[in-house]
Amino acid sequence: MQSDSLGGLLWGSLVVPSGLRRGVTQCLAMNFALLFHTWSQLGLLPCLRKTVSALILAPTGFCWFICTFSGCIRPSCTGVLGFTGHPLAAAAMASAEAHLEAEALPHISDGDTNEIRAAVEKGDLRAAATKAQEILASEEQIQLHIAVTGESGSGKSSFVNAMRGLQDHEEGAAELGVMETTMECSPYPHPQHSHVTVWDLPGIGAPSCTPDTYLKQVHFDRYDFFIIISSSRFTQNAATLAKEIQAQGKRFYFVRSKVDQDVSNERRLYNEEGVLKAKGKQATETRSQRYDEMAVLLRIRQDCERKLARLGIRSPQVFLVCRDDFSMKYDGPRLLKTFLDDLPSEKKLSFLQCLAITSREVLRKKKEELMKYVWLKSLASCGASAVPIPGLSAAVDIAILVTSLKEYCRTFGLAEESLQKLAEQVNKPVKELTDGIKTPLDHEITKDLVIKLLTQSIGGAAKNLPFLLKSIPTFLGPIGSLVSAAMAFPTTFFLLRNFLSDAAADAERVLQKALEGTTQKSHLWS
Repeated sequence: MQSDSLGGLLWGSLVVPSGLRRGVTQCLAMNFALLFHTWSQLGLLPCLRKTVSALILAPTGFCWFICTFSGCIRPSCTGVLGFTGHPLAAAAMASAEAHLEAEALPHISDGDTNEIRAAVEKGDLRAAATKAQEILASEEQIQLHIAVTGESGSGKSSFVNAMRGLQDHEEGAAELGVMETTMECSPYPHPQHSHVTVWDLPGIGAPSCTPDTYLKQVHFDRYDFFIIISSSRFTQNAATLAKEIQAQGKRFYFVRSKVDQDVSNERRLYNEEGVLKAKGKQATETRSQRYDEMAVLLRIRQDCERKLARLGIRSPQVFLVCRDDFSMKYDGPRLLKTFLDDLPSEKKLSFLQCLAITSREVLRKKKEELMKYVWLKSLASCGASAVPIPGLSAAVDIAILVTSLKEYCRTFGLAEESLQKLAEQVNKPVKELTDGIKTPLDHEITKDLVIKLLTQSIGGAAKNLPFLLKSIPTFLGPIGSLVSAAMAFPTTFFLLRNFLSDAAADAERVLQKALEGTTQKSHLWS
């Protein structure tokens, strides 16, 4: 039987007695039957259907299987077998195909994809894994630079601290002052995610800065987007700056700060029952007889937008925020979501990693973005640093998995420091928030724990893999290594995918408990 598939060509080129070849093929077929059910649960039946002939024809077909399953390489071979005969199988495949279409892949260049393809076509899994590691390393180097500017005294430095999840008095916070304290561009990296930097720029109205030279002075090209802040009304300087930013092809956002002070001042005009206090004072179009916070916020926002429109800004959008509970009050959540939606795909994960989970929408986006990289991390774990795992007959780079699981915990706020801050923010005991957590926290992720999770992930396949490998003679060692690595791949994939899903579920439970009994729940828990 001939096939132009990679597995068929490699298997056919070996000088092996036909009886032995049949025995190895039978072992592969038995293992494939065992794996079929597990991979179907993952939604990968279409990929199995496309590559089953290569898988049966040769152990090295597993190599091809790895990249085929990831979705980044499309096989082209003849004589591919299908599992479409049974109605249930056809239905399962249709469901799996829909699932795969919905799950996007990370931003990877055509050049990188071609390198992985070339390595796999040569049967060089180690080279493919090395390339995957390089891609992941380059992703970690992606920088995000956010510029915060505005009139002097508008609360720029406090906003910088809020964006970084710091209180104004904490170590590393931007310096505050009644007078303009920012005389030059000051970088403030995020304390947990140093690839994200918030820059505190000199005030637009500072003596040393004029609107026509401002962007040159602050090194405009450095930043991904600009935030223009005002604590009262936006001036001509702000409008001029916005037009210049837009003309040079970058995004800007108008942020009205210190809104909590405006709300508090308005509330003082009403009694405890929420009725306008002043004797003889009649309600007007802008001030109702009864207190309505949403109406107050709408009035502030519309006033800012009207003034900006008069200054020549077309369809201005203004976000209302406050220093305390920035990410959970007023327009804070909507502002962060807008930043995320507007970022290019390759920078979304960088921003998401440092974004506090304030809603189901943010949580969903974090999980969705991290899930794109699971297959790449799984492939990377099969590289040169992979070591045999006792009881698995498979080699895995444990360090990559430990780092990945810790990353998931930090991204979902499942770390002691993050949970403590959240507890203080919502005025609840930490234990009340953590009672429902099932996954290990960041500091609990160790090498031993990962090995234990790997053992659980491989399940029934682990029991039969040693039998498969023992059936391959020692002089076929290289092929045995490929089979072992190919088994490590789905094992690590299951581990990462399941842990990520569990961590996201835990984060949702924590958020639900944090928001119970608060006024934020109605508009954040959606």
